[in-house]
Amino acid sequence: MDDPRPWLTLARVPGLHAGHLGPVTDPLALAVESRSGLVSLGFGDPAIAALRHPDPDALARDEAWLAGANRWLVAWGSPDYPPLLAAIADAPLVLFVEGTAAALSLPQLAIVGSRNPTQLGRDTAQQFAEHLASAGLAITSGLALGIDAAAHRGALAAGGSTVAVLGCGLDTVYPREHAGLAREIAASGALVSEMPTGTPPLRQHFPRRNRIISGLSVGTLVVEAALQSGSLITARLASDQGREVFAIPGSIHNPMARGCHRLIRQGAKLVETADDIFTELGALLAGLRAGAHVEAPDVQEDSGPALDKDYEILLDALGFAPAGIDTLVARTGFATDVVASMLLILELDGRVAQQPGGLYCRRLAGK
Repeated sequence: MDDPRPWLTLARVPGLHAGHLGPVTDPLALAVESRSGLVSLGFGDPAIAALRHPDPDALARDEAWLAGANRWLVAWGSPDYPPLLAAIADAPLVLFVEGTAAALSLPQLAIVGSRNPTQLGRDTAQQFAEHLASAGLAITSGLALGIDAAAHRGALAAGGSTVAVLGCGLDTVYPREHAGLAREIAASGALVSEMPTGTPPLRQHFPRRNRIISGLSVGTLVVEAALQSGSLITARLASDQGREVFAIPGSIHNPMARGCHRLIRQGAKLVETADDIFTELGALLAGLRAGAHVEAPDVQEDSGPALDKDYEILLDALGFAPAGIDTLVARTGFATDVVASMLLILELDGRVAQQPGGLYCRRLAGK
């Protein structure tokens, strides 16, 4: 665009989105709208002040960020604006993008879940993302710890495209330990935020971020989520936006499965394989599916050579929900030191993983 400053000004109006436009067809016309007209559109004093008296230093920081390589400002109504996101009632008027702006218009599936998943949940998210990305879907998530990161990594492992939506300005990577992952995502997909530079990752920003995750996507898959998980907010937003919601069930003893079970009771589609997603989305994704055979991760198999009988007994006792050593001792009848030693061998072999609280969980085949 010739002059980004009018759009950068809009980006810094607190809470502004497409739902505030009313009869105004050109968002830039808001700059010359009368005060009474702005009030009638729902603008409060802080929003009017930000629109009429923008901070020149803040705009200069935004322009300096945009001067970097592969950085874009995608404006409402432009050809690069993602059409699915434009269809939601509260679509952002401005998107800051690092990477490939065209990635935002690819067919996308959101994969979200707990920041503290079980190892099985993390493996499931990564394998589903890898299969779906290999079939041509871009994978969208929020760069958070846990399921989000696993989904991004699965898409990258498949050589596919992935989109990370941040709840802060793109001059900041949150969480900081995902700086390397963010660079990988920007290299083959996109980082995106509606928030200008200097915006910190505050708690109140993440529900706004979540509506973009679901709004960009044809559907949202929840892998693991506690009852109070923010992933349930994303799922509710997807449903409100008329998008499909999918959930993977888990053990009734796993608190990380309870959010998914609630979603299924509320009408989310139960997913056991990646094909379940393609079947539900039907003709919308028929062209993608025709070019790739999609198989679900098989949690019934373990990688590596055959185990002797005692190790098979221990794995059967572990099942697919996290368990502690005392529980496994009670289930198998093996001595505590024997169980601990066997778990160490299985962990080194990549068949189980230790979880917080001294629990152990099986891993998926190939992980």
